Amino acid sequence: MTRLPVSEVPQQCLTDLRRVLSTQSHVVSGYVGNRAATFPLQLLGWDVDVVNTVQYSNHAGYRRFGGAKIDAAELRSILDGLEKNSLMRPSRLLTGYVPGASALEVAGELAAKLRKQHPDMIYLLDPVMGDEGRLYVDSDVVPVYRDQLLPLATIITPNWYEVELLTKTKLDTFEGLRSALRILHNEYHVPHVVISSMKPPTDRLPSRFRVECQSEDSTYSSESLLCLRSSIEPGEFDSQSPTSVFAIPMRKIKGYFSGVGDIFSALVLAHFNDPDSPVQASGPATALAQAVTRAVNTTHSILLATHRYSLTLPPDGCTVSDEEIDNTDPTRRSLRMRGRELRIIQSRDVILQAESDPLGELVEWENFWQTPVTGNDII
Repeated sequence: MTRLPVSEVPQQCLTDLRRVLSTQSHVVSGYVGNRAATFPLQLLGWDVDVVNTVQYSNHAGYRRFGGAKIDAAELRSILDGLEKNSLMRPSRLLTGYVPGASALEVAGELAAKLRKQHPDMIYLLDPVMGDEGRLYVDSDVVPVYRDQLLPLATIITPNWYEVELLTKTKLDTFEGLRSALRILHNEYHVPHVVISSMKPPTDRLPSRFRVECQSEDSTYSSESLLCLRSSIEPGEFDSQSPTSVFAIPMRKIKGYFSGVGDIFSALVLAHFNDPDSPVQASGPATALAQAVTRAVNTTHSILLATHRYSLTLPPDGCTVSDEEIDNTDPTRRSLRMRGRELRIIQSRDVILQAESDPLGELVEWENFWQTPVTGNDII
């Protein structure tokens, strides 16, 4: 039998149907970036090719850490090595934390090349830039995300602060939320937007997305969060109304956690249009709602397990926060960060459990686009 040289083999034959190329951070100890994403993906049946954008001893929340960032030349060298050996075979692409603009441009070049070779490739972009109003990448990263990576993505999973950075639009009102989604769908042509967590808008919030005010306890604060998914059909990017918006409310668990967005994004990618799933959704928008439901429930369960574990530790390891004392005693902060590392390995049964939905399902936000927007909330 005559064999074709690799250069003449059709590209679809060079793709593994269950292989993810994941480009994000790495820590030796703890669970953020690729350390948070790889095990859940593998547990759910995906091969994962890991490209690390930083190599740190631990995550930056400890305040003390060692290691180095990868530069653009090193990243390009790694990707070139994969290509030269015909090892660039992903059916799905995941991009997370990339700290510098030049390295992010290389990640964008890879996404563009793979998108050209495989137009139907699923690309999940988690534009990791900051949280709670604090930027923790170089500021020149933001326009690279806007101009190069957003138009290539199938799904993006920013938190509320990252949406504000990308769209220059505040999310503290209902009109601001709608304006931001229009920008992402219509200007940057992102088919699927998942806001991993945001404070509910202060106005026009349907009752089904309100969490009844409850006093805080040892696990939950008095605040609530919203996870939201907005999808637009292919070819409708010039429309004023994305086709569907779904959301789910949740109470906020006390304390500081790292790697939450990383594992959430990996779970969304793993469950979205899973080729081995016995039940296939009727379309990509419905499939994403199902994937986000699985991801947000699993993530919430892992956070609960992590928080409850932290409560079993000595006082210095389980205290939620005390910045003033931490600043004078860095070891105390390290103990607390270590005690709140995500309990991912211990939650393997939760990750595999298809029917574990303590928060319930995402439900449609009816009439989301019906009321005219009367102004904009541009920053």
